[in-house]
Parts: sequence; C-alpha cells; structure tokens
Amino acid sequence: MALTLISLKQIAALDFDAVIDVRSPAEFAEDHLPGAINLPVLDNEERARVGTIYKQQSPFLARKLGAALVARNAARHLEGPLADKPGGWRPLVYCWRGGQRSGSFATILAQVGWRVDLIEGGYKAWRKLVVAEVQDRPVAAPVVVLDGNTGSAKTEVLELLAARGMQVIDLEGLANHRGSLFGERPGGQPSQKAFEGRLATALAALDPARPVVVEAESSKVGDLGVPKQLWAAMRAAPRVRIAAPAAARAAYLARAYADVTEDAARLEEVVGRLRPVHAAEVIEGWLGLARAGAFAELARELMERHYDPRYDKHRARVAPGGEAVVETGSLSPEALGPLADRVAGAVAALTPAGRGR
Repeated sequence: MALTLISLKQIAALDFDAVIDVRSPAEFAEDHLPGAINLPVLDNEERARVGTIYKQQSPFLARKLGAALVARNAARHLEGPLADKPGGWRPLVYCWRGGQRSGSFATILAQVGWRVDLIEGGYKAWRKLVVAEVQDRPVAAPVVVLDGNTGSAKTEVLELLAARGMQVIDLEGLANHRGSLFGERPGGQPSQKAFEGRLATALAALDPARPVVVEAESSKVGDLGVPKQLWAAMRAAPRVRIAAPAAARAAYLARAYADVTEDAARLEEVVGRLRPVHAAEVIEGWLGLARAGAFAELARELMERHYDPRYDKHRARVAPGGEAVVETGSLSPEALGPLADRVAGAVAALTPAGRGR
C-alpha cells in the first residue's frame, strides 16, 4: 500500500511499528522523518557506484547491480535488526522519491509476510510539507517571546512553563545549541533541514487557541537560521522580559555553564574568538579571570561589555506588540519556580488566548 502524506499532523498520528528509511547513511544523517531508523539498501559508496554506472554506462547495468546490492543488504537486515520481528509487525518504508530502493525492500518484506506500507513520494514528500510549514504558513498560535539579557535563566524558565502545561517551542533544544558563543552542546547541531523538520513538527502540533512561548533569539541559533515565518512572528510578538540584577545573572551563568568553565582549554578558545571585536587588553583580562577561576566575575564582564550592549541594539530593531517586565532579585534554583509562575501570568495578560484559558 502506498501512503500519501497530506499533513505533518498526519505523520505524527501514523500508527506503524517502525518507520524505515532505506536511503544511504549520508542521506539519513542530513535529515529524515521523525523517529525513523536507517536500514540502507545501498550504502554511501554503493549508491555512488550505481549512480556513476547509470550515467556513464547503462541504466540497465546500474539496475542489475543495484538489485544485487539491495538483495544482499536486505538479507543482512533480515538476519540482523529485523530477525526478532513477529508476524504482525507493520513497518512504513521510504526512500528519496518512494521509488526503486524502497519499493524493492518493501517487496522483500511483504514476501516475508509483514504488512508493509510505502510513502508515496518518499522523503521529498516529507520535505515539501516541512518547507510549506516553516516558510509559507504563518504560525497558527499567538506567539509570545520570552526576553531577558544574557543569564536571565530564560531557557530554564521556558522548560518550567512547559512543565506547567503551557505551549512552548524550545528553539535551542531543537537546534542543540544554547544560542551564544559559549553555547555548543555535545553531539553538535543538526543540519538546517533536520532543524526545520523538528520545528515544523512542533509548529504543526500547536493549538491555535492558546499562546505559544518562544525564547528570544537572533535570526540564527548557532549556525542554524530561524525560518522566516516564525522569525517574522517573533519580531512582531509581545514580549515578557525577565529583569534580574547583573550579580544574579553572573552567578546563574557560572552555574549554568559549568561544562564550559570546567574545560580550561575550551573556555580560553571561546574567549579568544572575541578578539576581532574587543581590544587585546580586554581579552587578556578576561583570560586572566578564566585562569584564576573567577567565573562569576568573568561572566559579569562578558555580560556588561559584550552581550548586554548587543541585546539592547537588537531590541531597538524590533517592534513588539507589547511588553511586560517581570523583575526578580534571584535566579537561584529555588527562585525559578515562582519566577515561572509570574511569567505565565504575564503571558496570559498579554494575549487574549492566554486570558481565555
């Protein structure tokens, strides 16, 4: 059976035991459907070899070689990751366009006796839906931006809002990056396409009757660009700004970025990236604080001389649809829960959808 993808919500509701991407590992690594596993019927080298023969010699020879390789790899999957699947197991299979690779593999699985379905149009059909969601379709729910200078605990507050049942989109989580020069996370960032796929899935799941809270970001999170529809909504959205003293923010940063401060070489390397925008004596002063273990003082210096001025310039370029300021004297772990409650109240006051909850 060929399944035609109609919407991203339909994909989320698919009731299959497994979604199998039979493309090469390189194709899968760049992007894939949410939750898919990779059982390639041609690996990277095999795919390149078949493609070269197809173009330079003969489509017939390429198909013959491809069939042999697909059969060989399918046998390996049947004897390996699929060996313990029961008779009632139901997979969904796709490749690039829903053609020869997925069709061949699906035929073999069907001969075993499994109920197998194919995605008509393959990965390209999925990608078309993603592009429509993030580039062409306005954000369905009212957007509220959670703002605040560096070190205001915005990400943790966002997580606490989600735990309280509010709609949130965690751009930093989707991008696997904390959004600053020091923001790299283990595993690195996904590709732009994979990021857009994650975001599109989150956008499609929104309840349009309720506000969605998004942390203030620039147009990029690390190396990944925020798609235009969400970026336009964020620029025009009302904002809830957390205002905390510099000392509280510095202490919070020293705690939140412990993974960076515990790696002396990494900390010095990141501080060194600021040489093009700050005088040499300023950089050396910051490096001295890092070497002395004065991390809260270093955080305060970086905030006041680098990050805060840039935040102020960014705010001057946006025209929010209203702003509420939530002040707090502490960003300790004990203070964040009550702070999240106050932020939630401010979100409700700024949006008709929030007031109607």
